[in-house]
Amino acid sequence: MRALLTARKIQLTKSLGQNFLHDGNQLRRIIEAAELNKSDKVLEIGPGLGPLTELILEKAGEVLAIEKDARLVEVLRERFPSISEGRVPQAPNSANAKDQGLAELASPKFELFHADVLEFLPRDPRDWTDWKLVANLPYSVASTILVELAQSPKRLERMVATLQLEVAHRLRAKPGDDDYGVLTLLLQLDYELRDWFKIPAGCFFPAPDVDSACVVLIRREQPLLSDPERALFTKIVKRAFSQRRKMMLKLLREDWPAEPLEQAFAQLKLPPQERAEKLSLEQFVALTEILFGHE
Repeated sequence: MRALLTARKIQLTKSLGQNFLHDGNQLRRIIEAAELNKSDKVLEIGPGLGPLTELILEKAGEVLAIEKDARLVEVLRERFPSISEGRVPQAPNSANAKDQGLAELASPKFELFHADVLEFLPRDPRDWTDWKLVANLPYSVASTILVELAQSPKRLERMVATLQLEVAHRLRAKPGDDDYGVLTLLLQLDYELRDWFKIPAGCFFPAPDVDSACVVLIRREQPLLSDPERALFTKIVKRAFSQRRKMMLKLLREDWPAEPLEQAFAQLKLPPQERAEKLSLEQFVALTEILFGHE
């Protein structure tokens, strides 16, 4: 990796979270965790120089990769000559729309988009229900990406993602833990954490300043809430954790009348002075269902 970057005079950008995983053992662990076969379709975000991409292509039937750095897109084009260029979805009246070309399709197996994933996903609302995410996510936006994917109406079957160890702790946190909060609940609403493992900093180039982990998230077989209720769940959770040390009931009164809130707390046998960090996912779901009936 170092030689390739030097030869191309590519200086990595810290703001893009460019710490590339190069350790073969860890890359294979990620692939094993994804449980890929030739019928699988895989979304990879931030392929970088392509070491994980290469292993995904060996196992999966179809790969869609999104890379923000144009310099790395060029490297990927050369490394995988059968690549297909995807048309980046454009916002209405986008000034760049005319510049986004669609290359001749050489192979349906690997499609590469040069785009910012957080702009791409809202503009290209695909049905991801039979797709898997397998990616070393840019750490600066990993949480945002996971929430965006989890809240998609047609969400992924499985997400296998490398991210900061701190984020992994938040994904697996339980009520009462310091790491328990908005991210925990927004992901656990739709996904169960099946497995996770730490990845040493020395497995990356350049080595990050933080510890890393790979998490394996599996979509729940049965949704805990209906689609109309989901937006309300998010609103409740964000308001409840807006000031962690304050009583949840008091915070929720900023958005809902006191009477239905007090009735809901009584129905769920929640103390009026309870804080959000003490409520389980199931209690937040139940509170959402009750308040949805008052909307």
